[in-house]
Amino acid sequence: MKIIAFLWKYSRYSWSVVLAAAAAGVVSGASSTGLLIVISTALGRGGAASAELVWGFVGLCLFVPLSRCVSQVLLVQLSQGAMFDLRMELSRRMLGAPLRRLEEVGKHRLLAALTEDIAVITNGLSIIPSVCLHAAVLVCCMAYLAWLSWTVFLGVLLFIVVGTAVFQLGVRFAMRYLRLAREEQDALFGHFRALAEGTKELKLHQRRRRAFLYRVLSTTASSFRGHSVTGSALYTLVGSSAQLLHFALIGLIVFLLPVWLGVGGQTLTSYTVVLLYMMVPLDVLLSILPSLGRANVALRKVESLGLSLMKEGRETDDVYVPAKLARAWESLELRGVRHTYHRERENSTFELGPVDLTLRPGEVVFVTGGNGSGKTTLAKILTGLYLPEGGEILLDGRPLTEQTLEHYRQHFAVVFSDFYLFDSLLGLESPELDESARHYLAHFHLDHKVEVRDGALSTTELSQGQRKRLALLTAYLEDRPIYVFDEWAADQDPEFRDIFYFQLLSELKAKGKTLVVISHDDRYYHLADRLVKLDSGQVVYSAPPAQLAGVAGRALPEGAGRDAAAARSV
Repeated sequence: MKIIAFLWKYSRYSWSVVLAAAAAGVVSGASSTGLLIVISTALGRGGAASAELVWGFVGLCLFVPLSRCVSQVLLVQLSQGAMFDLRMELSRRMLGAPLRRLEEVGKHRLLAALTEDIAVITNGLSIIPSVCLHAAVLVCCMAYLAWLSWTVFLGVLLFIVVGTAVFQLGVRFAMRYLRLAREEQDALFGHFRALAEGTKELKLHQRRRRAFLYRVLSTTASSFRGHSVTGSALYTLVGSSAQLLHFALIGLIVFLLPVWLGVGGQTLTSYTVVLLYMMVPLDVLLSILPSLGRANVALRKVESLGLSLMKEGRETDDVYVPAKLARAWESLELRGVRHTYHRERENSTFELGPVDLTLRPGEVVFVTGGNGSGKTTLAKILTGLYLPEGGEILLDGRPLTEQTLEHYRQHFAVVFSDFYLFDSLLGLESPELDESARHYLAHFHLDHKVEVRDGALSTTELSQGQRKRLALLTAYLEDRPIYVFDEWAADQDPEFRDIFYFQLLSELKAKGKTLVVISHDDRYYHLADRLVKLDSGQVVYSAPPAQLAGVAGRALPEGAGRDAAAARSV
């Protein structure tokens, strides 16, 4: 099975441990079979057991559980090591994949892989020790049967080969339905995400709620249940058929073999005892086949997802970048930059560009435009999260390449509109971290809400506006040359919105920071050194606000030129 190959390939332990675990499993199975042989021999002697048989029985009774324990412990260590490698590899691939590719795959598929698939694979790996043990018992029992009588063994082997072929046919049908169930599970995770994020909208609209619950969610959940039940039922049917074949084999040996081949009573008894003994490991293997089948499906899904994340190349994390960039920068230029992607929900293609834009230290640039005009896409290209499909990005005249991408990104501190807030200040460790964080907490009016200790925030359960202030705190502590704010003030109250535009931006500019502010707050546009407007992915204009007074539609509203004294009074 594929999961066995995975355990061998991805184990982080040495090959000697792998071989030791396999050897312990074989020894355990052979010891169990040896115990059966001792019992069968003693029964064949009519109770007149020799001292060798007695001591052999005692020794094997002690050795069987000991070797089984060693085998299971080693294989559990191997499976957990392989599981660790899988989690880390998938996480690395996710972080190394282009952002656009991750967005195309979808959060629900990534979460399904990291949670459900990982759990299923872990469960499958945890039962591999039992599979190895019982498989070793079956192999040793077959070897003992061959030693008893080659003629009878060949007949039994032929019977097993035919039964295995029929068994595999049933397994293929079962695996087909389990794969279909796994595909439905991706859609189900997408619906669960919609349920969690759209609760308010569903509560406010009865017809939408019922349609979602009984038509969308119920249909997918029912399909998932049906495929899962069918796959498991087929496995159960295959297992029952295998048991029936096993009983038929015992019947042939007990009732027909003496008539056909004249087999002696001792051989007949030994064959019957061994075949009955094989019932237990065979039953165990059949009962865990559905779990192994699901683990195989989940493993294929995870591996295919990991490979799909690599379709557009992998971003490297091997380049060392210092915590603070030592070299000052002079210019950042977007020259003829283009970016195109397909909007699946709208079944249309969006193209940004060509964009020509130059940023310099200490400059404040406001980016405006309607929804869907390309503002956030431009921010992602500017920060190196999207690579342009046309044109080039130059930092101090040097073109951005895959080799310089990691270094380039370290120039930016960003708060996106869909930001994620970590509960600790990861990657910012320093002796003065807590003191600096407390200073900014007070500066952002959050010191009565949040405390920081050893870089950990006491809470992130705040309003959206307060959470954005915490994100801004992180950006301040990063102390990068260029700051990008994507609709940062949209969730702030009027008082703190004024503080952001008139005070915080002014403070950052005074430190020589370059500020790119995506905003709809036209009453603050006069604070910008340059105003850039996008419309349908095209740059409509890029000029100082004072030069735009005569632009059609009036770029600046009345009252935008409030005097500096009023600004300082905020």
